[in-house]
Amino acid sequence: MKDSKEKPIFYIVPTPIGNLADITLRALDVLKTVDEIVCEDTRRTLKLLNTYQIRKPLISYEKFSESRKMEHILESLARGRSIALLSDAGTPAISDPGSRIIARIRKQGDIRIEALPGPSALVTAFSASGFEPPLRFIGFFPRTRAKKQQELIRMSVSADVTVFYESPRRLLKTLKEISSTVGPAREVCIGRELTKVHEEYLCGDISRVIRDLEHTGVIGEVTVILKGSEREVSMDENTLRSRAEELLQAGHTRRDILNVLSSESGVNRNALYAMLLDIR
Repeated sequence: MKDSKEKPIFYIVPTPIGNLADITLRALDVLKTVDEIVCEDTRRTLKLLNTYQIRKPLISYEKFSESRKMEHILESLARGRSIALLSDAGTPAISDPGSRIIARIRKQGDIRIEALPGPSALVTAFSASGFEPPLRFIGFFPRTRAKKQQELIRMSVSADVTVFYESPRRLLKTLKEISSTVGPAREVCIGRELTKVHEEYLCGDISRVIRDLEHTGVIGEVTVILKGSEREVSMDENTLRSRAEELLQAGHTRRDILNVLSSESGVNRNALYAMLLDIR
């Protein structure tokens, strides 16, 4: 891929999200010619490499070892060695480790970075949803209460499609929280086990999807696509918070503020109530 006079290259290589046949010819070419491969789980990467008879040194790289492994990667690149970055599945640095080393390499400026196109669960699921852009991708659904409530407010206000990943054991709880905020009639599309033997899409009103999942259970990796609000909302989140603080300082009760903001913005009362709890 390079001659001795070229700068070392750091490749960002997407890998299949399920079906190993989805690897691109260019990705295979890169993996065959690089000096080292940086990956999350060496066992997962070995399965892919063995399928295509590729033998390369592997360096495990996940969020708990980023700082320690980063120096080794930079030293290898400084010696002129080419390196490929892989995630366990899909495109690196989307919801997986890698963005920190990419930022460090780009800041250094003397190493060439090449990002290859390829599999991505969020793009695959969105393309099959039937929803129209614009969309925003938030990675995995937030875990902390404050960030979760902030995201629920955004979902209630925003006309954009929201795409996120969620674990099977958390999916029903998350969908119920979203439904109570944005309303049970909002459309959602759940992509499960994408590109695998048991691939499945479950789409419709969020209340119906919840009932179906309660009946069938949830197994496998999940991508969620939530349709945006069809109502035009007159306030964004920052404006809502500023207005709530203004009303609080004026001596209004939280119940009064709920009524005022719901009337002024059209935002669901559950979302507004969650926001008010965070305001002192």
